[in-house]
Amino acid sequence: MARTPVVLLSILLAAAGCSHKPRIVVGSKNFTEQVVLGEIIAAQIERRLPGVEVDRKLDLGGTLLAHEALKSGSIDIYPEYTGTALTAVLHQPPIRDSEAGFQKLQDEYRKWQLEWMPPLGFNDSFAMVVMSDLAREQNLKTISDAVKRPWKLGVGYEFVERPDGLKGMQEAYGLRLEGDPITMDLGLLYQALRSKKVEMAAANATDGMLAHQEFTILEDDRHYFPPYECSLVVRSQILQQFPQLKGALEELSGKISNDTMRKLNAMADIDHKSASGVAREFIQTWK
Repeated sequence: MARTPVVLLSILLAAAGCSHKPRIVVGSKNFTEQVVLGEIIAAQIERRLPGVEVDRKLDLGGTLLAHEALKSGSIDIYPEYTGTALTAVLHQPPIRDSEAGFQKLQDEYRKWQLEWMPPLGFNDSFAMVVMSDLAREQNLKTISDAVKRPWKLGVGYEFVERPDGLKGMQEAYGLRLEGDPITMDLGLLYQALRSKKVEMAAANATDGMLAHQEFTILEDDRHYFPPYECSLVVRSQILQQFPQLKGALEELSGKISNDTMRKLNAMADIDHKSASGVAREFIQTWK
């Protein structure tokens, strides 16, 4: 039986109170990229703060559960995306200036005694994807190149409703659709492209499948999609408790590009390596 977010948070709070030993608790949301990042964070702390106990509370759930767990102190760190935090947590409209958006988050989150570390280096924004052979045949490089004809579009369930989703993109580009968009689980989008059930998909820029050359991302040449830069959000109290922690976490800043994140996701999703194994390989290669 699936546990509700309230029950999960209660379990986390109870577990947090069971030990008085100094420790750092790393959390993540409930999809591959987040779990891999959680393992990378944990491995980096273990490497740089030897002797410090690191607990993993990964695969927690969605954005709001992870955010509330951080605020409550049941986790100390988790990776978050600037665009998600602005819209889902702060209920602000999308901010397309990445520096302005980041500053807004820093200012607002400090009211909760939470700090944003400098971005890791990748932007997990939406990405309009087509098959590479179709892109070559029709000379498609940008979303603007695709407005010449209507498209069978595949999307995740949120893309139709989001303020930075389908409606705004169509207004920005004049992109025409062949019928209504076909909604599906995000994990099915690439299968739908391969089978020609859809011709274009609204995917995520760091999906592991995009490491395959058979897929092409159309450039967002009008810069419609706001940035979803990934950063680590940390409780101020834990930074004070462990003075070396900030420097250890900042070492990760700028170290994970979009291409690197795609490859890490592919190792987990396609090659079926464990998230901890992927993290170890990344740390060993990077350090």
